[in-house]
Amino acid sequence: MGCEVNPDQSFISNSMDLASESRIVMTLDAGGTNLRFAAMRGGKPVTETVSLPSNGDDLTRCLANIIDGFTQVKALCPEPPSAISFAFPGPADYPKGIIGDLGNLPGFRGGVALGPMLEDQFHIPVFINNDGDLFVYGEAIGGLLPHVNDLLEKSGSPKRYKNLFGITLGTGLGGGIVRNGELFTGDNSMAGEVWLLRNKLNPSMNAEEGACIRAVRRVYAGLTGIPFDEVPEPKDLFEIANGKQTASQEAALEAFRRLGESAGDALGSALTLIDGLAVIGGGVSGAWPIFLPALVGELNSTYTGPDGKKFRRLASAAFNLEDPAQLDTFLKGETRTIKVPGSGRSLAYDPLQRVGVGMSRLGTSEAVAIGAYAFALKHIA
Repeated sequence: MGCEVNPDQSFISNSMDLASESRIVMTLDAGGTNLRFAAMRGGKPVTETVSLPSNGDDLTRCLANIIDGFTQVKALCPEPPSAISFAFPGPADYPKGIIGDLGNLPGFRGGVALGPMLEDQFHIPVFINNDGDLFVYGEAIGGLLPHVNDLLEKSGSPKRYKNLFGITLGTGLGGGIVRNGELFTGDNSMAGEVWLLRNKLNPSMNAEEGACIRAVRRVYAGLTGIPFDEVPEPKDLFEIANGKQTASQEAALEAFRRLGESAGDALGSALTLIDGLAVIGGGVSGAWPIFLPALVGELNSTYTGPDGKKFRRLASAAFNLEDPAQLDTFLKGETRTIKVPGSGRSLAYDPLQRVGVGMSRLGTSEAVAIGAYAFALKHIA
């Protein structure tokens, strides 16, 4: 179940001209089981991937493997790398490169100065960020944001977007914010923690429990009466929902619908503050044909005032950018020409305030890598 929708590498060069960039940056994809190292130049890999075990419960072995992995990748680089940049789980003081108490890498408990250690070892700048942040930054640099602005330009619309909020639907619910081309991380490196918003369908829980892999499986288990451990993985549930596997299609459809409603509620809270486009990635995102209508429907839902009158949940109308008809309306807008009172001047005016929600154009892992690469280059320029 892939998470890409019409991936188009041509957009990578739009914002920072990464395609012509000659500097090399070493990267790391850090998981609870494996560490995968590589290097990029011009927004593309220039080495093969080196994979080593995480050994997350043994700090000494984990750090040794991190150094070994980057050492191996450095030897594969056609030229000396200019920086190291990668995503690593939090909590962390990302600007200082200090990793905090990690759940899936318990050896890091107490705080580990991972960034400074790598700078001492390789004598180049090291940048560490949250994977949700880098995913959205990558999509802002070379994914959904330039893609939509390119479509607006081709349609003749004067409207352009500068802000992007993103979520990743997978093992958990991640998020990130890019404002006017800048990654917004907050004073404690904790901005965009959308997983801690309230769960609309179960207000005693956080949003992640309604918008992740286990949420889909939990709903399916509850509707079918089978034990949670026997529930198929989301890829299979997606096929069940599409009638390609024999099981409860109705339960699978409802599980993904609830995912969309829960994610839409969390996204609505974020877009109320950010007012921009939204991008979705992560391991569950390949099921977007099922859950995205419910998600956008939640964004376009209403509140009820004390007088019984209804009003929009969002100030702006929300559009599903993967729906051709909605995309067409989104691109056209309602542009008209108005006169400036007391003068002969006229101005173009588009009264349709709107936000759009679309799927990752790069794929989640590729977006994170592009985000890490671009972040490093911007800070060593």
